[in-house]
Amino acid sequence: MHYAILSEDVANSQPLRAKARGAHLQRLEQLQAEGRLLLAGPHPAVDSEDPGPAGFSGSLVIAEFASLEAAQAWAGADPYVEAGVYQRVIVKPFKRVLP
Repeated sequence: MHYAILSEDVANSQPLRAKARGAHLQRLEQLQAEGRLLLAGPHPAVDSEDPGPAGFSGSLVIAEFASLEAAQAWAGADPYVEAGVYQRVIVKPFKRVLP
């Protein structure tokens, strides 16, 4: 089943994101290589593709996991969690309808 992982950044998270970005992306690339990643990306803090110094307010990952517990465990092991980027992470089942 797919699960949506919704994460909210702490204030001024850009320096923290920069330090952990490589490891964070590596995990997402692994999900993609396994054919389990539906989509992933950050939420710009302002209405722009490139938010510049405004940075990001959080992230969304939708991927396939064996269970809610497996998705929660994967989300909890994110390098952004360890680096203090996220102040809150929510994991919910996701039913893909379109496309």
